[in-house]
Amino acid sequence: MSSQGRAPRIWRVLGDKRGDNGQVEVIAEALARQRGWTSELRHLEMQPRYVFGKPRVGPTLYHLDPERSDALTPPWPDLILTSGRRPANAALWIKQQSGGRSRIVLVGKPSGWMAHFDLIITSAETLPAPFPNVMHIGLPLMQLDPARLEAGRAEWEQAFAALPRPLVAFLIGGPTNPFVYNNTVVRRLRDRIDQVLASGGTPYLVGSRRTPPRFMQRLRRDLPAAVQVYDWNDPQDGNPYAGLLALGDRFVVTGDSISMQVEVARLGRPLEILPLPTGWFGGIDNARRRLAAWLFQPVRADNSGERARIATARALYHLRLLQQTRHFPRFHQMLVDQGLARWAGDDADAAGAHGGPDRAGEQTEQDLQRILERIDRLLPDR
Repeated sequence: MSSQGRAPRIWRVLGDKRGDNGQVEVIAEALARQRGWTSELRHLEMQPRYVFGKPRVGPTLYHLDPERSDALTPPWPDLILTSGRRPANAALWIKQQSGGRSRIVLVGKPSGWMAHFDLIITSAETLPAPFPNVMHIGLPLMQLDPARLEAGRAEWEQAFAALPRPLVAFLIGGPTNPFVYNNTVVRRLRDRIDQVLASGGTPYLVGSRRTPPRFMQRLRRDLPAAVQVYDWNDPQDGNPYAGLLALGDRFVVTGDSISMQVEVARLGRPLEILPLPTGWFGGIDNARRRLAAWLFQPVRADNSGERARIATARALYHLRLLQQTRHFPRFHQMLVDQGLARWAGDDADAAGAHGGPDRAGEQTEQDLQRILERIDRLLPDR
């Protein structure tokens, strides 16, 4: 590492995924605010085939477009902040070039090479194997851009003003293992839409790029004219998503979309999570996830039973018999337990339990303090 007394050289190695980048930026801002450590951005662009395609995991740059990416040249950084498979590959390559001296902080679920990251920060929806370099936090660190909210408010305030209240946004994701989008989901959404209409309010349906076109067609069939719809696959007007975040009264979010649930929770708005069914393979997959949820817990005590559990989890991971995964029910239940959400259709507390932005913000500040303390340990000569 670099000499004692000098502020560390820090690189933010990032791709084009706004959610991933935002979490890294939160940590970088905290380091600047509380340690006085600035960082440099190394923005990476991918080769066309790897914009959506997945490169192999490891210290490689073959998936990058060097002409459109920032140069990765020495002097090498003391600390790398990164997120996502593609930028993480570049971070591993940088560490290799530095002779192993660069320390890597990875935010999110690793895709492999876990032992080569110095710190892995994972939020409650992910289940990595329980190694010493894994740190668990609550909510993902993603933050809402105030400018984006204000722009949404300015664009949609007049259009929303004529709609009967409450304005209830239905934020719809798409099929994600183990969830399926079938007629059961259509029925659950239609039941909740009918409840909003019966209360005199306005349901506003917003599909996403992951929402299957045929699903939206089934959902929209014979809807009353009072229901507002934005279909990503057949947009008639601009996307109202940011406007709804700024001006919506309530939110119903499908269980697959962690990012939309977090954005609403950080606003402190009433949030309802719509449970989703699993497909025919779901029973096996859910059993695997439940096993991972138990085996991949953080260390809870120092006894023979816990040591056996940790050893088993690590062995299964190394043998590739049980890999890290996402555990949606655990994340949903955390939101409900903390008062940040309730289940859609739950009649208890019809106004909707929600903890407000202070509760989510307090948790994030506590998590950030723990993260900075772990980073301090990675740089012991500071």
